[in-house]
Amino acid sequence: MHYYLITGASQGLGRALAEAILQRPDSHVLGISRHATIEHPRYQHQPLDLSDIEAVEHNLGKIFTARPDAQSLTLVNNAGTLGEIGYVGELPNEHFQFVFDLNVVAPAMLMNTFLSTYGHLGNIPRTILNITSGAAQRPVDGWSAYCASKAALNALSETVQKEQDLRGSGVRVWALAPGVVDTDMQAHIRTAEMTQFSEQEKFSKLHIEGHLRSPEVVAKHVLEWLAEPKQPDASVIARIA
Repeated sequence: MHYYLITGASQGLGRALAEAILQRPDSHVLGISRHATIEHPRYQHQPLDLSDIEAVEHNLGKIFTARPDAQSLTLVNNAGTLGEIGYVGELPNEHFQFVFDLNVVAPAMLMNTFLSTYGHLGNIPRTILNITSGAAQRPVDGWSAYCASKAALNALSETVQKEQDLRGSGVRVWALAPGVVDTDMQAHIRTAEMTQFSEQEKFSKLHIEGHLRSPEVVAKHVLEWLAEPKQPDASVIARIA
């Protein structure tokens, strides 16, 4: 059985990934999210608010269990948040902790436990896929916490891959930006005022002109991308065009 552990599996890209994977008869999905929205005999739901770091710590043992029949193991850190849109100096301080907890701290804890539990299983493929953003590599006004947290996730991914290479574990780590996807986050972006986010008109135009891709289409591309053979020295940070 091929096991996929997916955060944020209740909606958007996470749900689309889970549903696409479940079409394969040899695959099982553990969805990690606050609410269960998928019913399937090979789907297991772990209720968890990933912004609650204490709860994450207490539930790691339920997520990373022994899977002796595993043919492969894949962790997909998909859950994330843009948080409030606004300029630094005009935001509540707790906004930064919330965004970093969900976008960086929780994925780091999940990666750490994935590797401590399955890192020694050199006989099967093990993959960590972190869903990142192009905003990790450029400043976007109004998105300070999001840009910084996704940049941190990129750096974390690159560092973990270097460590796994030095250990010779065979684990592959990726930070993949899926492009613009028609999700609740995009709807939230379109509600921003121009004084909070100077690119608001650009993102609204993407929606009006139909340039946002559906989660289902993007999920298909992500899974195809994961299945492609990669060179050992391929960049950890990647983007789906």
